[in-house]
Amino acid sequence: MKLSFVASACLLLAAASAAQAQAQAQNGGSAPTLGEVTVSTPAGPTPLFEVAGSVDRVEGVDMRDSRLGVNLSESLSGVPGLQIQNRNNYAQDLQISIRGFGARSTFGVRGVRLYVDGIPATLPDGQGQTSNIDIGSVDHVEVLRGPFSALYGNSSGGVVQSFTETGEGPPTLGFSMAAASFGTTRTGVKASGSSGAVDYLLSGGHFETDGYRDHSAAKRDIINGKMGFTLEDGSRLTLVANSVRLDAQDPLGLTAEQYALNRRSAVVATQFDTRKTVDQTQAGLTYERRLDADNTLRLLVYGGQRKTSQYQAIPPTAQLSPTSAGGVIGLARDYGGLDLRWISRMQLADRPFELVAGLEYNKLREQRTGYENFLGPAARPLLLGVQGRLRRNETNEVYNLDPYLQGNWRFAENWTLEAGVRRSTVDFDSQDHYIVGANRNDSGSARYAETLPVASLRYQATRDLALYTSVGRGFETPTLNELSYRPDGLGGLNFALQPATNDSFEVGAKARLSGGLLTAALFKTRTSDEIVTATNVGGRATFQNAGQTTRDGFELAWQHQSASNWRTQLAYTWLDARYSDTFCSTVPCTAAAIVPAGNRIPGIAPQAFFASFGWVPPQGWRAGAELRALSKIEANDRNTVSAPGYAVAALFAGYVMQWQRWDLNAFARIDNLFNRQYIGSVIVNEGNARYYEPAPGRNWTIGMSAAYRF
Repeated sequence: MKLSFVASACLLLAAASAAQAQAQAQNGGSAPTLGEVTVSTPAGPTPLFEVAGSVDRVEGVDMRDSRLGVNLSESLSGVPGLQIQNRNNYAQDLQISIRGFGARSTFGVRGVRLYVDGIPATLPDGQGQTSNIDIGSVDHVEVLRGPFSALYGNSSGGVVQSFTETGEGPPTLGFSMAAASFGTTRTGVKASGSSGAVDYLLSGGHFETDGYRDHSAAKRDIINGKMGFTLEDGSRLTLVANSVRLDAQDPLGLTAEQYALNRRSAVVATQFDTRKTVDQTQAGLTYERRLDADNTLRLLVYGGQRKTSQYQAIPPTAQLSPTSAGGVIGLARDYGGLDLRWISRMQLADRPFELVAGLEYNKLREQRTGYENFLGPAARPLLLGVQGRLRRNETNEVYNLDPYLQGNWRFAENWTLEAGVRRSTVDFDSQDHYIVGANRNDSGSARYAETLPVASLRYQATRDLALYTSVGRGFETPTLNELSYRPDGLGGLNFALQPATNDSFEVGAKARLSGGLLTAALFKTRTSDEIVTATNVGGRATFQNAGQTTRDGFELAWQHQSASNWRTQLAYTWLDARYSDTFCSTVPCTAAAIVPAGNRIPGIAPQAFFASFGWVPPQGWRAGAELRALSKIEANDRNTVSAPGYAVAALFAGYVMQWQRWDLNAFARIDNLFNRQYIGSVIVNEGNARYYEPAPGRNWTIGMSAAYRF
């Protein structure tokens, strides 16, 4: 799959779609129907076409249509620059990276900022998760890429924001259900509406699967609610609450030999009964008040609790080391914060000027424990996969305090200058309560601070063509896990580990063609002090800085819907992500562990392509097809192991109708139509060479939904 070939294919298909729309208009047909799309910015909703940066919006109704409706990976593959992989392992969350940031994460999401209704799903240290996003009640999801992501602070190589629907009109009660291969079922209920100054929505869902692989069953229950109040003075209060309970087996990755023998196996996972449970509840309150015609005040406060228990596959003999933290992780987290924002619209040199000033504060308090995962002597354990002796006990606190400022000035009729700055300070404190023998005191504290400026210049060349360029600086601190231990084995936090800082540059264009939207972006990012693995022995992983890296890329996307309800979506990404400096992947260094300059950063596909074409009328029969392709992905820093590239296709069909007060929808879907055997994701730098996470072969999904308006 060559860059020139795929880019040309994108342009040809886009041109064909535009030509079809023009022909329809010339033949007396209606005009194309792709409407104006807005995205959220610090200053409020802004038309996507007017944003001087790369941002995409995916509608919640499209995320639910003809899909299982459980994972973001089902519906976000059409966003260029976003690599989102379903590990088929609900104990480890999705694998998400944006323009190569976040690719090294072996579990959860890092390097990418996540938000649910304005509440950070990324903790102050940069670690996040998607398990509490309820697709059944999502209004839309926004994906921001490029320099302006830096205005969201630590670990904002990109930003993914999920927004819950707002209840409207008469009370509506809905029910949905779906069934799929591998014993998978999902059910959901939703109630919404508005009355006078109050609007409300309450959604709940249950998901259950036996899993594609052995030992990969999972259950998830989620509740999501939103209630809004419009007060007499015109201000608005919005309350959001969310709760999720997850129980998931962990099939782990496979070595090359295990994959070749049986891609669905999980022998080591079964032996240790690896698994994870999560119980999280959070709530947030937003107050918005328009002080006068030109000034608005917004305050968000939130808080939550998250408890996690995870059983790992660490051999008992490896836990004989006095520095081992055991094979069972226990986490009890309390978190909260606020975001205070003032928005003012004024004149500067008799031209429109918007100013946003704000202060964000987030705090995490974590009680982390570790236990052995066996009973009896380590050489001949009586039982594996159970909680044994205490081996780790510490209290960790992290907070960030970030003031920020952003201005937007339309200094000429067709020119807009936008600039912003954020001062991000992240403070870590760890108190070790388990100091036994050679296990030294690992207490310590660290503080990181960085000033993050961004700027852009936008030129409205014509009514339907806009050009822009932007530049910015971002940074990524180590997470608590990465700071916890030192490569030299001494006690205390890993003070030698520094944040990774990056400078990004982007030029782009957006064009409205025959009712469709064509976007293109060319970008370059240079990162200093990239964080990589240093050691992984004795049950402890440590990390180091690896010098400079580069990420050069190109994104191209096309979206169009004709008046006759034909919909086309295309997205292509080329990303060349490499280490600029030679470094050693282990401490102490050996000749076999040297990573030469020029090696690819693992976990990143150099090329990605998505195409979707379908007929989607508002009522009646509908059908479509999708194609998704990724090139080869390196699995380790030395580029000695990789997952081959692949292309998979899907077909879907359904029927939608409105009957009196009922809205009815039924669908059927086949994924991996040609039964391609491929590796869906890799575990980067996996210490036991279990790099591979296989994807399912051909699989099916059927579902239906019904909603009644009272």
